[in-house]
Amino acid sequence: MDTSRTPIKLTQDGRRVEVVGRAICLDGRREAEALTPVGRHPNRAAIWRAVPDATHMAGRVPLTAQEAAMAQAALDAARAAYEASPLAIAERIRHAADDILKLRIDE
Repeated sequence: MDTSRTPIKLTQDGRRVEVVGRAICLDGRREAEALTPVGRHPNRAAIWRAVPDATHMAGRVPLTAQEAAMAQAALDAARAAYEASPLAIAERIRHAADDILKLRIDE
């Protein structure tokens, strides 16, 4: 299991936001696996009122453009490393076999 850590920022109350493996974590707890642009977020008006320079959200954590770029780069690197791992290859093979079995059952 990949345990690489990439620090992104500290919140105002001192909690660490970092990318751990394929997830963005807040103080060591998984917060999100993908970034959401604030413009597409359902609470965008409230987010922009509270954090005017936020461009992305990672779960409950607002990120600036620079922080979001760092987080996305770390997520992309972790995802690429995982996709090339034997575990990911085995998982894809298992899903393909399941799909084939579903087709045979439907016939």
